[in-house]
Amino acid sequence: MRRPLTAVGLLTTAAGVALFVWIVRAVGSREVLDGFRQIGWGLAIVVILGGLRFATRAMAWMLCFEPPYGLSFRDAFGAVVAGDALGNITPLGPIVGEPTKAAFVRSRVALGPTLTALAIENVLYTLSVAAMIAVGMMALLFRFKLPGELREISEVAIAGVALIFATSLWLVWKQPAILSRAAALLPGSSARLERIRALEQQVYTFASRRGTAMVPLLGCELAFHVLGVLEAHVTLWMMQGFPPALLTSFLVETVNRLITVAFKFVPMQVGVNEAGSALLTQVLGLGAAPGATLAVVRKVRTLCWIAVGMVLFFKRGLSARSVLAR
Repeated sequence: MRRPLTAVGLLTTAAGVALFVWIVRAVGSREVLDGFRQIGWGLAIVVILGGLRFATRAMAWMLCFEPPYGLSFRDAFGAVVAGDALGNITPLGPIVGEPTKAAFVRSRVALGPTLTALAIENVLYTLSVAAMIAVGMMALLFRFKLPGELREISEVAIAGVALIFATSLWLVWKQPAILSRAAALLPGSSARLERIRALEQQVYTFASRRGTAMVPLLGCELAFHVLGVLEAHVTLWMMQGFPPALLTSFLVETVNRLITVAFKFVPMQVGVNEAGSALLTQVLGLGAAPGATLAVVRKVRTLCWIAVGMVLFFKRGLSARSVLAR
């Protein structure tokens, strides 16, 4: 199992690096470097904004715990940063990132409530991302003249989001026992099956049981995206010397979210983020260089937080093997 995963990781990374090099050369390495120099020490602001985004996800996760269980902000923040680090450097993405969060706090809170809170937060986060992508793609379609390929991607993205929301509404209405039925077909104990059934029920009924938590919880998810738009806005401002239109910043962050979701199997989305961002800023009339430079700046920010996450990960005595074995 490990060898195929390692091979996939190496292949996707190599392909991403090759695409990265090609994009930088096509855009112009001098233009990218000049844009990076324009930002200078402003990179610290980008890194801080990245940390604030982790903080919003941590607070959202904390709100998903039900009394008497709970998690301190320090533990939740450390788990989110460590999980994101592991998810970014492997082709497994959330498959390793979410278990890392649970393993990180296993000495602080029971596994059952932790997994339930993670599942609920991830559902709400996914829906918030889907909503943002839908709004951004519709704005892109109706406000700009797009190349044929980009128009098709936008239309597919909107259709995919509509399907996600329709499926979500159906799941909340019907509450089918999908996971527990699938688990029943696999060998395992009845106790584990009961835990899966309980998890499904808790996820389905969370909003009705914890209505008072929904407003701050949705506020945290919204803040995550607002900070992303702010990061794009500030970075473009520092690069160009004047503030971009808010719609431009919103669209840049929307495409970044779409690329992150679609190419999570590519470590750090290297290459694909630069290509997608460069294409978008070119369509928006800014040229390809600002998009490619913005993506590179975000890579540096990601690397900074990966370093922090890995320090926290090893400080807790964790290893990738122990996380995947759980």
